[in-house]
Amino acid sequence: MLDYPALRAVATIVQTGSFEKAATVLNVTPSAISQRVKQLEERLGTVLIVRGIPCTATEKGEWLCRHMENVCMLEAELFGQLPALVDPDEPRQRVTLQIATNADSLGTWFVEAMSNFARNSSYLLNIAVDDQDHTAEWLQRGRVIAAVTSLEKPVRGCRRFALGVLRYHATATPDFVTRHFPDGVNAEAIRNAPALTFNQKDKLQSNWIRQTFGHDLDHPTHWLPSTQSFVEAALSGMGWGMNPTQLTREHLASGRLVELVPGTPLDIPLYWQINRLAADRLAELTREVVTVAKRRL
Repeated sequence: MLDYPALRAVATIVQTGSFEKAATVLNVTPSAISQRVKQLEERLGTVLIVRGIPCTATEKGEWLCRHMENVCMLEAELFGQLPALVDPDEPRQRVTLQIATNADSLGTWFVEAMSNFARNSSYLLNIAVDDQDHTAEWLQRGRVIAAVTSLEKPVRGCRRFALGVLRYHATATPDFVTRHFPDGVNAEAIRNAPALTFNQKDKLQSNWIRQTFGHDLDHPTHWLPSTQSFVEAALSGMGWGMNPTQLTREHLASGRLVELVPGTPLDIPLYWQINRLAADRLAELTREVVTVAKRRL
C-alpha cells in the first residue's frame, strides 16, 4: 500500500522548498512532516529529499512527485463529480504542473501559451528552463510532466507534438562587424571575435559555425545566461550571438543589427512532449502550446 500522506509530504516539501512551509500548507507540524518523510525513506531504502535551502528531490523523489501530480489531477476530477467526498476540514490544494522549456522559447512565445492555459485552469505552473537539447532529460528523469525540446524521438512514456522551427541569426552591430571582420567574416576572424554564449550547454554558436564554415572553430566568448540580455549585449557591441528572429526582426530591419553572413539562419525544430498518463487530462495545455507555437514560430 502506498502511504499517500507521506507522498504528499514529499511533493509539498519539494514544491515549497522546506519542511516548515510544507507543514503550513498541509496544516500539520514540521515534526509530523519530518516523521512521514523519514519513515517513507526508511521503508523504501533510499533518500527522497536533499535537505538544504531550498530542499530538493532526489531522482527517486522526483518520480514520487510526478506520481502525486497525476493522483492530484485524478482527485480533482473525482471531486468535481462527487463534491461530497471533499473534506471541508482539509486544506484545499491546487495541483502544480512541472514543465520544462528552453530560455528562447520562454522569451519569445511560450509565456503566451502558458497564460492562455492558466486563465481557464485551476492548475498552477512551475516552469523550469534548460537548453532545448537537454529538456528531454527532465522528462526521462521524471522531473517534469511535459517539456519543449529539440528531441524528435518520443521520450519513453510520452506523446510528441511537432511545434515548428525556432530560427536564429548570427547577429552583431555594424560597428562590431567593421572592427572584428574588416576583411569579411572568415574562419580566422571568427577565431578572434568575441561571441555571446548562454551557458556551457549552449551549442548554437558552434552549430552555426559548423553549418556556415563546414567545420568546428574555437572562438572566444562572453557568458550571458539571459535571452533578453543576449539581444541587449549584441546591440551594445559586446559580441556576436545567435538571436531568435522574433527578437531581432526589427533591429535587423532598422540596421541596428546585421547578420554576420547574410542568408545563413540556423533552424532548431521544437517539439512538445508530455507524459502519456497526463496527456488526456491536460489536452487543453497541449492545445494552447501547439496553437501558439504554430502561429509564432
